[in-house]
Amino acid sequence: MRPIHIALISFVAGLLLLPLAVYLYLAFGHPPVATGDKPFPFEARIVRIPLRARIAREMPARSPIPATDENLNAGASLYEDKCEFCHGAADAPSAVGRSTFPRAPQLWIRRPNGTVGVSNDPVGETYWKIKNGIRLTAMPAYGSSLTETQLWQVSLLLSQANKPLPAEAARTVGR
Repeated sequence: MRPIHIALISFVAGLLLLPLAVYLYLAFGHPPVATGDKPFPFEARIVRIPLRARIAREMPARSPIPATDENLNAGASLYEDKCEFCHGAADAPSAVGRSTFPRAPQLWIRRPNGTVGVSNDPVGETYWKIKNGIRLTAMPAYGSSLTETQLWQVSLLLSQANKPLPAEAARTVGR
């Protein structure tokens, strides 16, 4: 046999064997699928890159409603009802959120850089995440269960998390 034929046969065999090896790896339950398992190498980076690109492409530039006391209070009520279970309150981090994979960010905890939760993210990014959810996490899509106004009210509340809130909103989120 000529060397070119051996190289071609080896290449084709490699193309066939690699998918078979991956299938067998998956079929016998070897990948990390439990929330307590260590992630694949580069797993977070592989998922984060397309997520950031999609959000950047689709997120609204600004909120169509203002951050009034009324909207922030309504956002706090919605947060308490829909979000607190996983994302916690200022006075009570969520045990459930710490046990998800990836961990649900605790949105009222002050970070070392001074930001609280996602208050340094553009409000449109937070809106996009609440509306669409995030695949392969515990974050559901609320776009079909909340109105546009409600989505924005929660987003505005979270964007203001590092600032003084109206008294009613502050009480609701445990501040």
